[in-house]
Amino acid sequence: MNSFQIRPIKIEDNPTVAQIIKKVMSEFDCVGEGYSINDPEVNNMYEAYANEGSAFFVIENETTNKVLGCGGIAPLQNGDPDTCELRKMYFLSELRGHGLGQKLLDVCLGIALEKGYKKCYLETVSRMEAASKLYTKNGFNKLSKPMGDTGHCACDLQYVKVLEKNNPFSKLLG
Repeated sequence: MNSFQIRPIKIEDNPTVAQIIKKVMSEFDCVGEGYSINDPEVNNMYEAYANEGSAFFVIENETTNKVLGCGGIAPLQNGDPDTCELRKMYFLSELRGHGLGQKLLDVCLGIALEKGYKKCYLETVSRMEAASKLYTKNGFNKLSKPMGDTGHCACDLQYVKVLEKNNPFSKLLG
């Protein structure tokens, strides 16, 4: 049985994380203008999230030491200062279905609380059905229009969640 760890990104993870993002986005036909695959940070995720208001994680197979997924939080660009954005949460197909989406989401929301955020915003596409189910199951509410200025105008779903201090997310950071 495979065992996985969620850990902060390291600089040497940059090429693998860029490949994961590009592969998953291509798999879901999210490659044109207005998708995060085109963000300048994709090739340098470690550096892009190495600031006080951000955190980025990878999921690594402990047996093979292969990074198979990623995701993180950062301030919502041109949004309220108390709102973070869940960003670049992508899993290779072999990682899906193991419950790790929930675990990574819990870690990201826990970090968001620790950093003082009161809301978490995200954007996705309706064809990423499993992701939408995960977000709604975790109390994210669908919005009628985008928040902030992410540049991801091709995303057709936007969600926000009010973060509560009594949430158990932080204890998962162990």
